Amino acid sequence: MKKITNKVLWIFAVGQFGWSLLSGIISSWMVYYYTGENAAFSSNISTQPLFLGLTLFGIITAVGRIFDAVTDPLIAGWSDGSNFKGGRRIPFMKVIAVPFAAITVGVFALPQTGSVIANDAILFVTLMLFYLFMTIYCTPYNALIAELGHDSKQQLTISTAISFTWVAGTAIAYVAPVIWGAFVPMMGRITAIRVTFTIMAAVAFVCMLVPPLAIREKDYVNSHPTSESTIESLKQTFGDGEFRKFVCSDVVYWVAITTFQTGLPFFVTSLLKLTETTTTIYFVLMTGVSVLFYLPVNILANKVGKKRLLLVAFVIFTCAFAFAGALGSAVLGFIPAMAQGLVLSVVGAIPMAAFGILPQAIVANIADASSKTTGQDRQGMFYAARTFAMKMGQSVAMLLFTGVSTIGMASGAGYRIAAVCAAVLCGLGGIVFAFYNEKKVLGVLET
Repeated sequence: MKKITNKVLWIFAVGQFGWSLLSGIISSWMVYYYTGENAAFSSNISTQPLFLGLTLFGIITAVGRIFDAVTDPLIAGWSDGSNFKGGRRIPFMKVIAVPFAAITVGVFALPQTGSVIANDAILFVTLMLFYLFMTIYCTPYNALIAELGHDSKQQLTISTAISFTWVAGTAIAYVAPVIWGAFVPMMGRITAIRVTFTIMAAVAFVCMLVPPLAIREKDYVNSHPTSESTIESLKQTFGDGEFRKFVCSDVVYWVAITTFQTGLPFFVTSLLKLTETTTTIYFVLMTGVSVLFYLPVNILANKVGKKRLLLVAFVIFTCAFAFAGALGSAVLGFIPAMAQGLVLSVVGAIPMAAFGILPQAIVANIADASSKTTGQDRQGMFYAARTFAMKMGQSVAMLLFTGVSTIGMASGAGYRIAAVCAAVLCGLGGIVFAFYNEKKVLGVLET
C-alpha cells in the first residue's frame, strides 16, 4: 500500500471543508433563522412551549438528529461490508455530494403554507433528508482517517489536517450574516439569506467531490470487507471497554458544546445587546485563534498524550461556558460588552483546537487496536458509533436549548440557564473521560 503524501493528505482534507460548511450552516443558523426576535418565519413555525418548556420546533430538530444517529450504524455496516470497484468508502462520497448540498439549501427555502402544521411537517422531512445525506457522506469519510493513516502518528497528522479545513468550513458558515447583509438592500432579508446559503452550498459541493475524484482508495487502504452483520458489528464496537468510556464522555460533551454554539448568536444579541454581525466577528475570532493552537496540540499530543490535553480542554471549556452565563450581567458590568465577547472567544478558542483534533485520532487508535485483537476491520462502525453519540448529544441539546430559552425571554434568563447547563455538562464529560485508559490502547498498537 502507498503511504499517504502531503498532497493526498490535503486533497482528502478538502472534503472536510465541504461537509463542515454545510453542517455549520445548519448548526449555526437554522434555529436562529426560525426562532427568536429576528426569525424569518417564526410566525409560520411552531415555536411556543408545549410541555415542560419543550417546543414542537425543538422536538422536530431533536428527532431529526435521533434519526440521523440511528442511520449512522446502518450506513457504517453497509460501508464496512461493501466491496465496490472504487473501494469501501469513496463510492458513497461521490454519489451523495449533490443531494447533500441541495438539501442544505432546501432547509432555508421551504414553501411557507398557511398551515403551521404543514410547515412543521415539511421542515421535519427536509431535516430528515439533510441528516441522512450527511451520514452517507461523513461516515465513510471519517472511516478513511483510520485507513489512510497506517499508524497512530499518521492518524494524528490526518486528524490535524482535517481540523484545519473543518475550522475553515465552520468559519465560512459563521460569516453568513456579513454576506447576506450585503444582499439585503437589493433583495430583502429572506431572499438574501437563501442566496447566501445557495452560494455556500455550491462551494461545499465542489469541495466534497475533490477527494472521491482525486484519490484511488485501494492504492492506500489495505482493509477488507467485514464478515459481520450490522447488528453484530455494532455490538462488538460498543463491547470495547475503552471505546465505551470515550463515547460516554463524548455524548455529554456534545450536549454542552451544541447548547453553547446554538446559544452564541442569542448571547451576543440578547445578553450583550450587540448586532448580528458582531456574532460573526466572535465566531471568526474564536476559530481563527484556535487554528494557532493546532500545531502545538499536534506536537504536545505526541509528547504528553492525547488524554492529558483533552482533559485540560474540558476544564477550560467548562470555565468558558460558565462565563457565557454571566455575559451582560452586573457581575461583568465593569467590562465593556464588546470586550466580554472577545474574552469568551479567545478563551473558548484554546479547547476548540484540542477537540477539533484529538477525538478523531483517539477513535482511530481504538479502531485499529480493535482490528488487531478481533481481526475485523470495522473502522466505519467505530466512527459511526462516535457520530451516533455526537448526534444524540446534539439532539438533547436542541431540546434543552429550545426549551430553557423560552424562560424569561425578555430578560435573557433562559439563555443564561442554557450556558450554565453547558458548563455543568462539560465538567461531567471531563470526569467520565478521565477513566479512559490511553496506555492500554496504544500498548495494543505497539505490539
